[in-house]
Amino acid sequence: MKDLFKVVKDRVRVNSKKFKKERADIPSGLFFKCPRCQTSIFKEDFDAAGRVCLNCSYHSRLTALQRLYITVDRGSFVEYDKDLTSKNPIDFPEYEEKVRCLMKSTGLNEAIITGECTIRGEKCVIGIMDSYFMMASMGSVVGEKITRAFERATEKELSVVLFTASGGARMQEGIISLMQMAKTSGALALHSEQGLFYCAVLTDPTTGGVTASFASLADVTLAEPKVLVGFAGRRVIEGTIKQRLPDDFQSAEFLQAHGYVDRIVPRKKLRHELYRLLRFHRKGEAVDWIN
Repeated sequence: MKDLFKVVKDRVRVNSKKFKKERADIPSGLFFKCPRCQTSIFKEDFDAAGRVCLNCSYHSRLTALQRLYITVDRGSFVEYDKDLTSKNPIDFPEYEEKVRCLMKSTGLNEAIITGECTIRGEKCVIGIMDSYFMMASMGSVVGEKITRAFERATEKELSVVLFTASGGARMQEGIISLMQMAKTSGALALHSEQGLFYCAVLTDPTTGGVTASFASLADVTLAEPKVLVGFAGRRVIEGTIKQRLPDDFQSAEFLQAHGYVDRIVPRKKLRHELYRLLRFHRKGEAVDWIN
């Protein structure tokens, strides 16, 4: 029996080494493993599908530049306020160093890019939040760039499209981060008073002060499938109301069923959907609805 055990043990050891050697021959980064269905997909196919799982339609998070690339017309984007950078208003420890590291790793100066562009020929002002930059938290610069984007859109009589993705207010900037909720909402209100169109596209995740301000004030609210949208976290809410929340609570589908989201649009159809909305809401023009 001991001899049999030794033979089996040696065979397992040999096969294990062989398996590790074969795995080492597979180039790193060749596959994407879906965190939802655990299916492995060729990364080339995954990227070609807009970073959407071909098996379960899981929508992976995008950087702001990736989102910009698949949304706007080539060569049409003119960036606003590129050089605005954050200060450290309350002397939060190591905050400036963290921001510098994120600027280097993301290639962005802040957690949002804003500018003017066309989407299938329809001109608009666009803003795209980047969750890879401090979870796209809304500090003074993020709030200022959004405010200026709405002010320029109002001046030029243009529609606004905002892709939201945020963990909420940037608490490293204290009360100044919370003030951005009122500031962005005020600029949005002036834009709306001029009869101009604003579309919010909720991506994963949209939470906290962003949800409590400009993400909730759009004329039309779109969302990608199964994204997380909410204000406080599930555990905080359940602890407050002493009740268990539905399993799909704070999902895009739950919010659509309760009237918060107007339409859930898969990523591959978003560009066309935005084009339809922008064309239909041209200021001062009567445009027929299009397919």
